Amino acid sequence: MNGEDRRITITDIDIPFWRLVAIFIKFTLAAIPAYFVVFLIVILIMAVFGTIFGGMGLMMDGMWRM
Repeated sequence: MNGEDRRITITDIDIPFWRLVAIFIKFTLAAIPAYFVVFLIVILIMAVFGTIFGGMGLMMDGMWRM
Protein backbone atom coordinates (compact mmCIF):
# COMPACT_ATOMS: atom_id res chain seq x y z
CA MET A 1 0.00 0.00 0.00
CA ASN A 2 2.80 2.45 0.85
CA GLY A 3 0.39 5.17 1.95
CA GLU A 4 -1.39 5.32 -1.41
CA ASP A 5 -5.17 5.57 -1.47
CA ARG A 6 -6.74 2.70 -3.30
CA ARG A 7 -10.28 3.58 -4.33
CA ILE A 8 -12.77 1.47 -6.20
CA THR A 9 -15.98 2.70 -7.80
CA ILE A 10 -18.67 0.17 -8.63
CA THR A 11 -20.70 1.33 -11.59
CA ASP A 12 -22.79 -1.71 -12.44
CA ILE A 13 -23.98 -4.87 -10.74
CA ASP A 14 -25.41 -7.54 -13.02
CA ILE A 15 -27.65 -9.91 -11.03
CA PRO A 16 -30.18 -12.04 -12.91
CA PHE A 17 -33.79 -11.40 -11.89
CA TRP A 18 -34.53 -14.91 -10.58
CA ARG A 19 -31.31 -14.93 -8.57
CA LEU A 20 -32.43 -11.67 -6.94
CA VAL A 21 -35.85 -13.19 -6.22
CA ALA A 22 -34.13 -16.16 -4.56
CA ILE A 23 -32.05 -13.82 -2.40
CA PHE A 24 -35.17 -11.94 -1.26
CA ILE A 25 -36.95 -15.21 -0.44
CA LYS A 26 -33.96 -16.36 1.64
CA PHE A 27 -33.94 -13.05 3.54
CA THR A 28 -37.68 -13.35 4.17
CA LEU A 29 -37.38 -16.91 5.46
CA ALA A 30 -34.46 -15.92 7.68
CA ALA A 31 -36.49 -13.05 9.16
CA ILE A 32 -39.29 -15.32 10.41
CA PRO A 33 -37.33 -16.95 13.29
CA ALA A 34 -35.78 -13.59 14.12
CA TYR A 35 -39.29 -12.13 14.45
CA PHE A 36 -40.26 -14.81 16.97
CA VAL A 37 -37.10 -14.27 19.02
CA VAL A 38 -37.70 -10.51 19.18
CA PHE A 39 -41.40 -11.14 19.97
CA LEU A 40 -40.48 -13.39 22.92
CA ILE A 41 -38.00 -10.84 24.26
CA VAL A 42 -40.65 -8.10 24.11
CA ILE A 43 -43.18 -10.37 25.84
CA LEU A 44 -40.70 -11.08 28.65
CA ILE A 45 -39.93 -7.37 29.10
CA MET A 46 -43.64 -6.54 29.18
CA ALA A 47 -44.24 -9.30 31.74
CA VAL A 48 -41.50 -7.93 33.99
CA PHE A 49 -42.86 -4.38 33.78
CA GLY A 50 -46.40 -5.66 34.25
CA THR A 51 -45.35 -7.54 37.35
CA ILE A 52 -43.49 -4.57 38.80
CA PHE A 53 -45.89 -1.77 37.90
CA GLY A 54 -49.15 -3.70 37.44
CA GLY A 55 -49.66 -4.21 41.17
CA MET A 56 -49.24 -0.51 41.83
CA GLY A 57 -52.52 0.24 40.08
CA LEU A 58 -54.33 -2.17 42.35
CA MET A 59 -52.78 -0.58 45.43
CA MET A 60 -53.70 2.89 44.28
CA ASP A 61 -57.23 1.76 43.45
CA GLY A 62 -57.61 0.31 46.95
CA MET A 63 -56.35 3.52 48.54
CA TRP A 64 -58.96 5.64 46.76
CA ARG A 65 -61.81 3.38 47.83
CA MET A 66 -61.06 3.81 51.51
